[in-house]
Amino acid sequence: MMPAAITVKHLKKTYRGNTAPAIARLSLSIAQGAVFGLLGPNGAGKTTLINILCGLRSFDEGEVHVHGYSLPGQWKEIKPLIGFVPQEIALFPLLSAYENLKVFGGISGLRGAALEGCIHDLLSKFGLEQSKRRYLKTLSGGMKRRVNLIAGILHRPKILFLDEPTAGVDVQSKQVILENLREINRQGTTIIYTSHYMEEAETLCSRVAFIDGGEIISEGTPAELISQQPGCASLEMLYLQLTGTSRFQV
Repeated sequence: MMPAAITVKHLKKTYRGNTAPAIARLSLSIAQGAVFGLLGPNGAGKTTLINILCGLRSFDEGEVHVHGYSLPGQWKEIKPLIGFVPQEIALFPLLSAYENLKVFGGISGLRGAALEGCIHDLLSKFGLEQSKRRYLKTLSGGMKRRVNLIAGILHRPKILFLDEPTAGVDVQSKQVILENLREINRQGTTIIYTSHYMEEAETLCSRVAFIDGGEIISEGTPAELISQQPGCASLEMLYLQLTGTSRFQV
């Protein structure tokens, strides 16, 4: 058994003005080196959970440990260990791809030759070397999303959080992103991943958890979960059988 990268115990979060919790007494353990998929419909609690694990949102009850450090008290120790890539393109449109990465690398504490080397290496791996001087606003959606991902991994985090990393991208960009994510994982980075693309999650993730109503309703490897449910041939079918709803977007 690999040691845990993330441990969550009895986590609860209720937003002000709501009676139903966004996260309801949720417990979870994610092993180091996993590609862990958090899957569920809009409003299920996925983004709230990711934001809590990244230290971006407080919680009401429970315990959260990241590589042995606890939130919120040891946030300074946790921050350098994680990378977060949001669904929205969190970049500066009037800067070039290269200039954006210089800014985000500096925020992560990288300087000089080390930063230049990381930028060059990742731009090359993601097929963006020839476009690095173009203003971000002139790049295609898929290219922007690749730059967005690079900005989150420049400092080589031990844990990478991805919120819909391939949403709305072309097939070529999607393949480049997924191939590089597999390589990043092979190098030892734990990946926590949310997506509405079930076929993608089925091939990428070593383990998945379905979340609905702020609770985990099923967890295991994709193959295990599919085989345990009679008449089920895919993760998408599994979800629909578990919840009896068509709310799930794919």
